[in-house]
Amino acid sequence: MFDALVDYLESIKARDPAPRSRWEILLYPGVWAVGFHRISHWLFKGELYFLARAVNHISRFLTAIDIHPGAQIGRNFFIDHGFTVIGETAIIGDNVTMYQCVTLGGTNPANGVPGKRHPTIEDDAIIGSGAQVLGPIIVGRRSRIGANAVVTKDVPEGASMVGIPARPTLIEAADYQKSFLPYGTPCSERFDPATQQLELLKCEVESLRAKLAELIDQRASKTDETERDCA
Repeated sequence: MFDALVDYLESIKARDPAPRSRWEILLYPGVWAVGFHRISHWLFKGELYFLARAVNHISRFLTAIDIHPGAQIGRNFFIDHGFTVIGETAIIGDNVTMYQCVTLGGTNPANGVPGKRHPTIEDDAIIGSGAQVLGPIIVGRRSRIGANAVVTKDVPEGASMVGIPARPTLIEAADYQKSFLPYGTPCSERFDPATQQLELLKCEVESLRAKLAELIDQRASKTDETERDCA
């Protein structure tokens, strides 16, 4: 158990440049929230729902992180800062990183049948600050959800999603994906969606100019032929 805790703290230290030691990480609210959740989830599985909720409320009061006791969480889950909400039927894989003010929220089932209402976050995904991931969707392995994105549809493996509603960036994930992308947001100009859209518009304008020049040349050639025939 001690070795598992050390591995967990080391995994956080690898993703966060701020702490100078593992002792600092032990003070992180996200670490405490996950620890409390392990207890509340164990009680929840034992159908001790009131006690599970009691532990959950204590955790929320101390950490400002609300994880429903029913949520399933894998290894090395790191919540960097607080004010995060994770719903009852959410499933989180291994080595997932989540920043502040994220919601893994549910949607009302259209068929009126309760069940899977919250997202499934697969291994090694990163969810940026302020992101809202809603409904029983799947966020694929090694995908990145940018800050303040609103995700309501499945995210392909390795994709980087930005915007409202969230959409994938125009660059292939294999071209820029690293072992870890802080905050889940590609911040260089090369990967900025607005810059990419501008580049596409520039290409389209150049293409239209080339077609226009070709049409002008064709029109001029036909005019010359007509004048020669008349002469």
